[in-house]
Amino acid sequence: MLQTTAAMARLGTETAFAVLARATQLEASGRSIINLGIGQPDFKTPEHIVEAAVKALRDGHHGYTPAGGIAPLREAVAADLAKRLNVEIDPGRVVVVPGGKVTMFFAVLMFGEPGAEILYPDPGFPIYRSLIDYTGAKAVPIPLEEDQGFAFSAESVLSRLTPATRLVILNSPANPTGGVTPREEIDRLAAGLEDHPRVAVLSDEIYSQMLYDNQVHASLLHYPALADRLILLDGWSKTYAMTGWRMGYGVWPEALLDGATRLAVNSHSCVNAAAQWAGIAALAGPQDAVCDMVAAFDQRRRVVVEELNRIPGFRCGTPGGAFYAFPNIAGTGRSAKDLEVDLLEDAGVATVAGTSFGIYGEGFLRVSYANSAENIRAAAERIRAFLSGA
Repeated sequence: MLQTTAAMARLGTETAFAVLARATQLEASGRSIINLGIGQPDFKTPEHIVEAAVKALRDGHHGYTPAGGIAPLREAVAADLAKRLNVEIDPGRVVVVPGGKVTMFFAVLMFGEPGAEILYPDPGFPIYRSLIDYTGAKAVPIPLEEDQGFAFSAESVLSRLTPATRLVILNSPANPTGGVTPREEIDRLAAGLEDHPRVAVLSDEIYSQMLYDNQVHASLLHYPALADRLILLDGWSKTYAMTGWRMGYGVWPEALLDGATRLAVNSHSCVNAAAQWAGIAALAGPQDAVCDMVAAFDQRRRVVVEELNRIPGFRCGTPGGAFYAFPNIAGTGRSAKDLEVDLLEDAGVATVAGTSFGIYGEGFLRVSYANSAENIRAAAERIRAFLSGA
C-alpha cells in the first residue's frame, strides 16, 4: 500500500468538473442534456487572438520564456490595468501563470501552515477552501448572505481577523453567486485593514469585466495603503473566452515577488510561449468581442432570473456580475445536492449544488447562464416539469 502525505487527504476538488463529466457521459449515451453547470463562456476565442498564437508558432516562439512571462506581455498587462482601472503598475510586478488558480495556489502556499488562519468567502470558489485545508491552515469562512446580494461586508471580514490571520481572500464579482460588493463597502474594508498591517489580501478579480447595469469595477488596486500586501488575481479565461489556453496573471507586491517567481520556476517553469503572444493580442487588440459577449450575458441574465423565479420553490435575485445565478431552492424541500443529482439524471439539466461552494451554500444552486437564452428557457421548463411530477 502506497502511503501519501496527510495533506493529500485534505485536498478537495471542483464539483463543476464532475458534473460536466457526468453530463458528457449522459450525452454520449444519447440523452439530451442542457448544461448550466460549467463556468466557462460558450463563445469562441476571438479570431485575432487565435491568429496571434499561430503567427507566434510560425515565427519560431517554441522555447522557454522567463518564468514570470515575456516582457511585452507583462507590459501589456500593466497598460491594460492603467487603461481600465487608472492605476500605474510596474510590469515587473506581473507574474504570468497557466491559469488563475496558480496565483491562488501560490498565495495560499506562501501564507498557509498549521497555526495560521486564512479567511475566504462562503459560498465561494471551492478551490479557496481546498488549498487552505491542504496547507494545514485553519480555513475561516466569510458568510455571504442572500439578503445582501451575496456581497461581503467590511464588518464581517474585520470581525473575523485574529492575531493568527495571515491572508484574506476576496472575490468580486463573485463565483458562484454573481454578487458584486459596492465600492463603499470596499472603502470601509480597506480602511479597517490599515489597522492590520500583517494581514495580506488576495483579490480575485477574474470577472472584473463582467459587470452589468452600468456598474464600475472597484478594484483593490485603487487603495495605496494596501499596495505592499495586495495580490491581484486576473487573467484571460473569462474575459476573452480563453479557458483552455490556461492564461492568468498575478500582480504581486515587491516583498512577495521573488517568492512567486521561485514558485513558478519550481512548478511550471513558464507559460506556453505562443499563448503569451495571444495574450498580448487580447489585451492590446480590439475589444469588440468582449463587449458583445458581455452584452449577450446581460440579456441572458435577465432571462435566467425571470425563468428561475417562475419555478415553484425557487427564488432568485438579480446577479450584478459574472455569468452565474444563485437561486434559493429551499422552497422545493430538497437539499442542494439531491436536487443537483435529480435535475441532471432525471430532467437532463446540469447545475451545481450550492454546497459545492461551502457550507453556507445549502439551499442554493449555481446556474451558469453561459448558454443560449433558448436553452435557458428550455432548461427552466424541464425543471418545472420535473418538480411538478409531470
